[in-house]
Amino acid sequence: MGLDDAVIKPHEELAARLSERLDAVNTLIRERMASRHAPRIPEVTAHLIEAGGKRLRPMLTLATAEMCGYGGPYDVHLAATVEFIHTATLLHDDVVDESRQRRGRPTANLLWDNKSSVLVGDYLFARAFQLMVEPGSLRVLDILANAAATIAEGEVLQLSAARDLATGEDVYLQVVRGKTAALFSAATQVGGVLAGMDEDREKALYDYGDALGIAFQIADDLLDYQGDVHATGKNVGDDFRERKLTLPVIKAVAAANARERAFWQRTIEKGDQREGDLEEALAILARHDALARTHADADGWAGRAKAALARLPEHPVRRILTDLADYVVARVA
Repeated sequence: MGLDDAVIKPHEELAARLSERLDAVNTLIRERMASRHAPRIPEVTAHLIEAGGKRLRPMLTLATAEMCGYGGPYDVHLAATVEFIHTATLLHDDVVDESRQRRGRPTANLLWDNKSSVLVGDYLFARAFQLMVEPGSLRVLDILANAAATIAEGEVLQLSAARDLATGEDVYLQVVRGKTAALFSAATQVGGVLAGMDEDREKALYDYGDALGIAFQIADDLLDYQGDVHATGKNVGDDFRERKLTLPVIKAVAAANARERAFWQRTIEKGDQREGDLEEALAILARHDALARTHADADGWAGRAKAALARLPEHPVRRILTDLADYVVARVA
């Protein structure tokens, strides 16, 4: 089932169920992204936050808090925290990657400049830490602070690994766990912590977010080679042009003959890309069944996410989150 084939997509069903809490999150985000002294901060932040993102990560916090029976106000604060951390990393990523498009719109660094993107990202990180302190839980603070550090660590690891053909699937997984899955798992885990879940259920929530985040990133890497720009807001081949050694390419490099390896060395390691190279890359990926094998890996991680959820009590939200695990992979079917 493709992205547009689902009648009601799980993230839309989740958004409808959580609409009041999401409205409160959006209100809090608008309040906290304001700056009395630096009007560029809300300008840059609004450009990205209001660009039509699905709010998936903050929804995960709201959803797990509801599923675990939380009835207080701080799920909204932590959902906003998660969105601020995510937005800050996007602003920084677009500078590092020299990206020109995000969610179908020009990136903030293109519309303003790199300095604005980096500094506004820093401001949002600071706002995130202010928000995560407000529930008064050291456990919540520990989880989210660790996630922020792990995200930065994953991004730095990617700098050295992304253009090195010696990078294997183990290092790729370490990068993905850092730059993507860490925030998913923190988002799901803190919902349970707010509700006072025991250690086993808290671990199940962590495992769900971790596996979902990995499946999501692998699917995202697939979309770069077989996605629709209108649906994804990304041009097909952006990762190739940016010389990112993502999982499909790692699988193709592992199976490459001498001529194919020389191609990857020229295009990825040395950055000498020529007319027709993207088409050649796609042909090599097809020759080694790299996209299908990558898709199977994404399916496997979605299965792990569902298995983690099965360790939690029955709840209507649990069913939606189970469907979500299938959906993040189905969007590239």
